Amino acid sequence: MAWTVVVPLKPLSRAKSRLAATVPDARRPALALAFAQDTVAAALACESVRGVVVVTDDPCAGRALRVLGAHVVPDAPGLNAALAHGARMVRTQLPGAAVAALNADLPALRTEELGRVLDAAAAGPRAFLADAAGIGTTLLAAAAGVELAPAFGGPSRARHRASGAWEIELPDVASVRQDVDTGEDLRAALCLGVGPHTTALLVEAPGCPPPPAYVAPG
Repeated sequence: MAWTVVVPLKPLSRAKSRLAATVPDARRPALALAFAQDTVAAALACESVRGVVVVTDDPCAGRALRVLGAHVVPDAPGLNAALAHGARMVRTQLPGAAVAALNADLPALRTEELGRVLDAAAAGPRAFLADAAGIGTTLLAAAAGVELAPAFGGPSRARHRASGAWEIELPDVASVRQDVDTGEDLRAALCLGVGPHTTALLVEAPGCPPPPAYVAPG
């Protein structure tokens, strides 16, 4: 099954406030963009992905992500409204599209692991993957003709399960689970090996955690 991936991205000036104790204020917008660039690049390289749609009103992010090959559409107020809007935009152009919502803050994302998750999602009409903490959600997938019905934010794992989506339980897909909200999350992503945009930024940014040697997604 070929998927169109929808990635929401809030304005960079408001992104990643929970990293304040780890990343200097002036660097957080650039780091949020680097996370999104590595996420989108890895998704576009996945054989199961036919395209990536980024939902954002941030002009800087939009330009940078278009360069990678993403299609950028206007934002809508609120995370879940943005995802539902993105899914509708996709299906306006491709009525039979299978759609997957994916967090924008997966800087360690591996193409092969994302492919395994999407292949598993194809087994049911609507499926989700829990985050590394086991509380939230990093991916929600809906087959053709099935509403995405996103319920991201906070304890979304329980909400998605209660909504009837089935949980994808695969081993060895840590890079698809490891979103980054806190300094601890960032350190965990660094241990997995982050993508080139995040690596370059952290190397250049004094006061940020240094990245380990980069391992290419795959």
